[in-house]
Amino acid sequence: MSPRLRRRRRDARPVDPGSVFRPAPGIGTALMRVALVIGLLYGGIALGLGWWQVVEAGRLTDDPLNPLRLAAMREADRGRILDARGRVLAVSVGDPEDGQRRRYPYPIVAPIVGYQSLLLGTAGLERTYDQQLVGLSDLGPGGDLLRKLRPDPVDPADLVLSVDLRLQRMAAQLLGDDRGAVVILEPSTGRVLALVSSPTYDPNRLSALTTGRSYLDELRTDPDAPLLDRATQGRYVPGSVFKVVTAIAGLETGAIRASTRYTAQPRQSREGFVVDGFRIRDAARDVQLDDPLDLDEAMEVSSNIWFAHAALDTGAAAMSETARVLGLDRPVAFELPTLGGQVNAGDGPMDGFTDRPELASAGFGQGKVLVTPLQMALVTAAIANGGEMVAPRIVDRLVSADGTVRELGSRGLGRVMSAATATTVRDAMVRAVEGRFAENVAGGAKVPGITTAGKSGSAELDGAPPHSWFVGFAPAEDPRVVVVVVVENGGAGADRAVPMGGRLLEAWLTRLAPD
Repeated sequence: MSPRLRRRRRDARPVDPGSVFRPAPGIGTALMRVALVIGLLYGGIALGLGWWQVVEAGRLTDDPLNPLRLAAMREADRGRILDARGRVLAVSVGDPEDGQRRRYPYPIVAPIVGYQSLLLGTAGLERTYDQQLVGLSDLGPGGDLLRKLRPDPVDPADLVLSVDLRLQRMAAQLLGDDRGAVVILEPSTGRVLALVSSPTYDPNRLSALTTGRSYLDELRTDPDAPLLDRATQGRYVPGSVFKVVTAIAGLETGAIRASTRYTAQPRQSREGFVVDGFRIRDAARDVQLDDPLDLDEAMEVSSNIWFAHAALDTGAAAMSETARVLGLDRPVAFELPTLGGQVNAGDGPMDGFTDRPELASAGFGQGKVLVTPLQMALVTAAIANGGEMVAPRIVDRLVSADGTVRELGSRGLGRVMSAATATTVRDAMVRAVEGRFAENVAGGAKVPGITTAGKSGSAELDGAPPHSWFVGFAPAEDPRVVVVVVVENGGAGADRAVPMGGRLLEAWLTRLAPD
């Protein structure tokens, strides 16, 4: 027998007939299998629908290509934007050429409300609250699914702002044709009462299909940058208003006290304070030259030399950390776009500072320091608020067409300095306005009959007039309002920003504030 035949016989196995001839499954088993497959298919479809209709509903609603959204933008009666007293700042109107378009009765609020255009899109609060204004949001859980079953799928809401149009108009008039910004807010709540940026633009021309594109091109090439919201995105050298930050850093670290004096300071006030070959000088004055100054006196006469010493004693690490704690190194969380500032360029070997002269200069708001007016308003409000910082907000509530009201409350950001530090800096700021030598510095902000705290600033620039600054609040013992003013290239703080700040404080406290 051949090896091939032997191998075949050896590998052969007996065959089980049952493994070849099995009975067919019963009809019940087959139906169960089909039902299971169909159930799984329908379950997958249901899960998919649930995911897209519920979990992803908000994102789909926000999609600019959503047909429902596009229809709402073209045809729906978009919600109004109102000031705190009910004055209409933005409203939808019928237009024979453009259909539904927005009308803005008061262009001075353009940096706040922004604009809405079928051609150009949205900006400002028109963008931030776009879904609420067109009525495609805030219907509660499942609202985006139920909306499809309603005869009218949109429910536009009105925005009621914290802004008082009278105060906004007054601040804009005081700025006039100057470039600059004004921020006015309540320190205990963060409610923004006025937010002015000058120059601004006419949102009515941007909302019109016939003029929007050409006007936008014109604004983009304007050297005065009217599209820039200087109150929230203008990054300025702060000058002497930054001395309140240096005081906070020094007091919090224990590097200085209210009673700290530098024995060499009187001589240096006449000759200059030389730091590694860099000479720092005070502004010319004929008072407080004989004896070393303490914190209150240095704030009153705005001594650069005193605060340069304080910054050097505080140290680069503590100055940088204080700026971080106060939120100066990053954008402010707000309903409008913001930019962050800096206490140094961030690339130097001394915790971001290049050298001791830069650190000393930062002590009085020069060097590489940059801040926005909104940031300085929050720092000033934290001092007024006993060391607690509150997030800014500009919308008080949303009111839907059916009368449903959603209140937007305040949000605390935590303690950014001790109560003792806040009190010490507050007292120094009162001295800066009310002191007997303050007349030519921040004294022009004094509100008659009301204890006023503040600080002026003249931010020196290369080859250009300084920025004029004022930060302040009143009444000092029970603060109700914070005012920050910056006038680009406006000269000394005492000449331009300080009197503006005083008039705004007085107007709010004596005439405009609700009882």
